[in-house]
Amino acid sequence: MAIGRISSLLSRARSASASCSSGAAASLLPSLGRNTSRGRIISRYSTAAALEEPISPPVQVSYTQHLINGKFVDAASGKKFPVLDPRTGEAITHVAEGDAEDINRAVAAARKAFDEGPWPKMSAYERSRVLLRFADLVEKHSEELALLESWNTGKPYSQTSTSELPSFARLFHYYAGWADKIHGLTVPADGNYHVQTLHEPIGVAGQIIPWNFPLIMFAWKVGPALACGNTVVLKTAEQTPLTALYAGKLFQEAGLPPGVLNIVSGYGPTAGAPLASHVDVDKLAFTGSTETGKVVLELAARSNLKPVTLELGGKSPFIVCEDADVDKAVELAHFALFFNQGQCCCAGSRTYVHERVYDEFTEKAKARALRRVVGDPFKKGVEQGPQIDSEQFQKVLRYIRSGIESNATLECGGDRLGSRGYFIQPTVFSNVQEDMLIAQDEIFGPVQTILKFKDIDEVIRRANNTSYGLAAGVFTKNVDTANTFSRALKAGTVWVNCFDVFDAAIPFGGYKMSGIGREKGIYSLNNYLQVKAVVTPLKNPAWL
Repeated sequence: MAIGRISSLLSRARSASASCSSGAAASLLPSLGRNTSRGRIISRYSTAAALEEPISPPVQVSYTQHLINGKFVDAASGKKFPVLDPRTGEAITHVAEGDAEDINRAVAAARKAFDEGPWPKMSAYERSRVLLRFADLVEKHSEELALLESWNTGKPYSQTSTSELPSFARLFHYYAGWADKIHGLTVPADGNYHVQTLHEPIGVAGQIIPWNFPLIMFAWKVGPALACGNTVVLKTAEQTPLTALYAGKLFQEAGLPPGVLNIVSGYGPTAGAPLASHVDVDKLAFTGSTETGKVVLELAARSNLKPVTLELGGKSPFIVCEDADVDKAVELAHFALFFNQGQCCCAGSRTYVHERVYDEFTEKAKARALRRVVGDPFKKGVEQGPQIDSEQFQKVLRYIRSGIESNATLECGGDRLGSRGYFIQPTVFSNVQEDMLIAQDEIFGPVQTILKFKDIDEVIRRANNTSYGLAAGVFTKNVDTANTFSRALKAGTVWVNCFDVFDAAIPFGGYKMSGIGREKGIYSLNNYLQVKAVVTPLKNPAWL
């Protein structure tokens, strides 16, 4: 594959409702109303989302430069690029645009910090204390981070403030707890030898994160890497660099030595590709699309054969059995698909419903989608904001058109909302067939596809008939049915009567083309450690 093609693909990397918390933004959140349009019940915000003047969040954008060797610096080229507000398509600010020279500077700083600096030589307890101080600072500044995250991504403030920021802090508390508990083994061997294994940090970790969960992905990557004693060069998604830079400043306040965490903002072809192919990077971690993951793996192999972990795409089945409480199943299936504007790699995007409850489920799923409140993410009660950018917005609309052209039944939605920003109506298709693109491809948007099945063996076969294997959901009252599905489905996570449960200790990753390796939990530490065997002869041992 040509390097130009490889670089262009890297630019496509992408890659989880609660009431609004108190704080500065809470006072901005008005009450809801409803209206009818074309015979559908739609919230007023659904029709006015792109027409009303957007709320200005009470937060300043303070960090727009790269973080390299403990300092915020301009790009070597002096270039900047706009970071857009997905509610309007207008610029929030301009951020330093990284390229190969900036990556070189960041890698050099990380290499020096690892080879000569205090971080890997520091006691594990001291590293733990730095991570704990950072987590405490995150909690102190959680409102600013939540406001920035919603502004930059378009996701509801209720989601970022009450779910994502607490999870972000929790993840770093979790990894801080692991820092001083990483150890090897004493291994029995034939003969007079003392054998031990050492678990050592791998070195400089290059990390590329997506735009759909910028802070959460920051934690999934940076947390275990630092806990193990590595240094990091992180490339943010070009759409959403703001909160990672803010977090970088908090790490400085927490006492992280210079060069241990370096953050470069930029595009895939000019910053992502140089990082993936850099010969002085010892390990690479990427979250994004499967297509781009293949490219990242190839670049890593071509350079210095660095190990790679990949968290990639999905087309996860959500299976509603005939014994299901339909009302509860509808609500959970709705959440599994529409959460985060549908921009979730493990979204339950293939909704399989048993034929005996199919019609009832479909009608209620349609009604629930029509009640979904779409609008400004800083307004109280809003469940769905805009898609991330114009490219993703147009991609989702193309898939909707494909579903219509394939003769799936459009139950509701199917179009944009307003004429400003990237808002899309919550869309539901029924009578979906396996060979339709909307049933095969990862749409990454608010489009629910409902398929009918007759029995367990059939739906297991159909659910597994995909190149993906990231996650699956099962809704049933029968424990035997649940056990059958949980073992038969080829997916890295199977949620039974729940969905999108992301505890810090629960491993996450995919089968097949959904990735390599696991994130979170004890398994994530393996990504950032080398195992060394040390063998020493024993003379006249008292015992073996």
